[in-house]
Amino acid sequence: MLVDSHCHLNYKGLVEEQGAVLDRARQSGVTAMLNISTRESEWRDIVATSEREPDVWASIGIHPHEADAHPDIDLAKLVSEAAHPRVVAIGETGLDYYYEHSDRERQKQSFRTHIHAARETGLPIIVHTRDAEDDTADIMAEEMEQGAYTGVIHCFTASDDFAQKALTMGLYISISGIVTFKNAKDLQESAAQLPADKLLVETDAPFLAPVPHRGKTGEPAFVADTARFLAALRQEDFGELCERTSANFYQLFTKARP
Repeated sequence: MLVDSHCHLNYKGLVEEQGAVLDRARQSGVTAMLNISTRESEWRDIVATSEREPDVWASIGIHPHEADAHPDIDLAKLVSEAAHPRVVAIGETGLDYYYEHSDRERQKQSFRTHIHAARETGLPIIVHTRDAEDDTADIMAEEMEQGAYTGVIHCFTASDDFAQKALTMGLYISISGIVTFKNAKDLQESAAQLPADKLLVETDAPFLAPVPHRGKTGEPAFVADTARFLAALRQEDFGELCERTSANFYQLFTKARP
């Protein structure tokens, strides 16, 4: 039992052979996948994939890179689209100051709108943050004071301080294939200490293929390699880590069903 809590099955590199990608994932022991949206134009296809594949769930959201391209995204639209029975999460959203693909203030506005949608729907929010730890933590904390919501920091690469802030707010933390990279010593030290009941694993496929697949197109089957590395890092049994992270997935994404 293993869940890929964050992948992009409709992205180039995977969508062309989506059926084969899903078959390989299942053969690797992956029992569920969360297919993430990053722009409104993807929503229909991502939901359609989840309707067609019983082990694939969907999210609805706008990536911070796309904030400038979606100036009209509003709370009502997110809430309406999230009502679909196969949509189990809001996002991915957040802040990315590394690439600066969208204006920072527009990113912040979009992030808050997504949090409001998460709060209104009761669905978890999927948070992307890069080179924006302080603003991300501040917005999450300010919004939490306005009303509780749940969520996950996906593809975690931030500081221990940021992790602690997120955990204190009750958020989960998801580890990607980056943890297997030789130059990821700081992340490995952090991942080894994360509480077991707040830990998820993901691929972010088609990106970030873990060792021994680095340089290849990532796919959900590779989440097993990340989980195996993480189990060794944490000195835990591989099977137990798979069961725990899968249970955590369903505890967070309560609309999803095994």
